[in-house]
Amino acid sequence: MPVLPDESRQRGRIEQRGSNLRVVVYAGDDPVTGKRSYLRESVKGNDKAAYKRANTVLTRLLAQVEKQRVTETSISLGEVLEEWLKVAEMEDSTRAGYRGYIERNIRPALGALAARKVTARVLESFNAELRRCRERCDGKPYIAHKATGLHDCLSVGCKPHVCKPLAASTVRQIHAVISGAMAAAVRWEWLDDNPARKAHRPRQSPSQPDPPSAAEAALLIEAAFEVDDDWGTLVWLVMTTGMRRGEVCALRWDHIDLDLGVLEIRQSYIDRGGIKKIKDTKTHQMRRIALDTETVVLLGELRQRCIQRCAALNIEFTGDLYVFVGVRKPHPRVPCKPDSISGRYKYMATKLGIETHIHELRHYSATELLTAGVDLRTVAGRLGHGGGGATTLRVYAAWVAGADRKAAEILASRMPKRRPKP
Repeated sequence: MPVLPDESRQRGRIEQRGSNLRVVVYAGDDPVTGKRSYLRESVKGNDKAAYKRANTVLTRLLAQVEKQRVTETSISLGEVLEEWLKVAEMEDSTRAGYRGYIERNIRPALGALAARKVTARVLESFNAELRRCRERCDGKPYIAHKATGLHDCLSVGCKPHVCKPLAASTVRQIHAVISGAMAAAVRWEWLDDNPARKAHRPRQSPSQPDPPSAAEAALLIEAAFEVDDDWGTLVWLVMTTGMRRGEVCALRWDHIDLDLGVLEIRQSYIDRGGIKKIKDTKTHQMRRIALDTETVVLLGELRQRCIQRCAALNIEFTGDLYVFVGVRKPHPRVPCKPDSISGRYKYMATKLGIETHIHELRHYSATELLTAGVDLRTVAGRLGHGGGGATTLRVYAAWVAGADRKAAEILASRMPKRRPKP
């Protein structure tokens, strides 16, 4: 007879399943769902030798539970993601972005799946599906209906489904969300392994900035000042400093020293997903940017206009007022919205026949400086790139190479001329 554990303890048992045996060990209550959790392992055969092997497995699993080396849990991946979002330290805007990835992409496909069943193969298959079609269709043609029930597809505008893959960078972000949540589950002893670390992610596409040319930049500046001087000054400032749009929105007058010609970037403004707040910069570091004479003049004129508006509104002009405010409801204590800047700039560029967006002005500033021979560390400092210029080098490698070529020609021109051979 096989040696069975004390059934009164109900900690483990050996079951006969057809021609094989199955070892079942009680591993305690699930820490999240409260349900009883079990470790299970199959043993081939049902003879005396098989029972002996089963008893060995039973002993091992009991020891495993006793030492709490594995906490088997039936918690789903969706529940792991929810618990992780509650405790993970991140910016509100980042949390909102991750929430979007979870609701749009992860939960419909993997949310109900037990976290322990999310393997590296499952994740790689999921990533591949997203790279093929963000809707994860089965590849068969169908009509993407815009209304439910009986309706006229022609009048509603229903069209055949067209597969649109997610960008590799987006899939990498989604993978990072899953990896972060499963790493937390390992720390909390809900899982014994993080398969996301083993799974391959799509390769990160090299950055290919496409800044406006010098001629296009001149057209954009001219058009901006034709709209109004405040808007023209904003576009000029972004073009000459490479500031991010959130940093422009959070800029206050006490951050600008017109006498020294220095601008301090201390904060950034976000307005996304119902979140409106002033926060630290992207790198959580303050930086100073030197201003040229023309920029100082433009900001000085803007300051005078702001003082006049404050007087008209019976508001005292102070350094904590915002430099750039909204267009529809301008108020010195309310910053302009980042999306408003993007939309306004895009509309202006489209009217000029230029395909670009506001972030490309940041690329314009960097490429012009690098092409002019300004050193990489200085450019990185003005842009607020971390890593001592590693990010700048990765993004603007082509222009660094161009500047390096220019440096080589300059050095060659200073070398002594070789004497001709007799």
